[in-house]
Amino acid sequence: MMPMNNGRLSQIGERIREILIAKNAARDRAVNLSRELIRFCSLAIRASHRDEWGEAERLLNEARRASGELVTLVEPHPDLFFTGYTQDALKELAEASIALAIAQGKPVPAPEEIGVEYAAYLNGLAEAAGELRRRALDEIRGGHSQEAERLLMAMDEIYDVLVTMDFPDAITGGLRRNTDMVRGVVERTRSDLTISFREAELKAALDALQARLDEARM
Repeated sequence: MMPMNNGRLSQIGERIREILIAKNAARDRAVNLSRELIRFCSLAIRASHRDEWGEAERLLNEARRASGELVTLVEPHPDLFFTGYTQDALKELAEASIALAIAQGKPVPAPEEIGVEYAAYLNGLAEAAGELRRRALDEIRGGHSQEAERLLMAMDEIYDVLVTMDFPDAITGGLRRNTDMVRGVVERTRSDLTISFREAELKAALDALQARLDEARM
């Protein structure tokens, strides 16, 4: 009996096998790059909370390098590009880029400047609000400050943008849940800032009263 199609099926199978071997290797490398990218972003944000801006920028540049390598690697494989670990890593890059820019009073970078898809950008924007809350709380611990108010305004603006993205989660990557999280973060930060303001007012009033009492005793 002659082989089916004179061995054509075996040739097709071998070609598919070679393609899948290359794709599997790309996947393994993409997973490692995703982890590396997330680590650099996390370290950059930590450095920013210590106001180590030079180190934060260096780490963010390392994250950008890893992101460029990751995107180039998975570009021939769209399913790898849109898989969870790739998009999660790019979301982390968006979060770090946005949080560091706002913390330093710089313009917020656009998705195209960061090199991420819109869904990853929006979810990164949402998570950046959580980092801004942490920074605002650090400011509040030192007493009520204009910087904490500026950060709250930035968080308000983030929420105002996110709440307009009323699309299915399949399109936005589960943005609705993150938008709800941002609303809670903004409300808690506003409450903390209000309490801080009232405490500052009370302290100022008590200091003024004490000064008048001291003056009356003289």
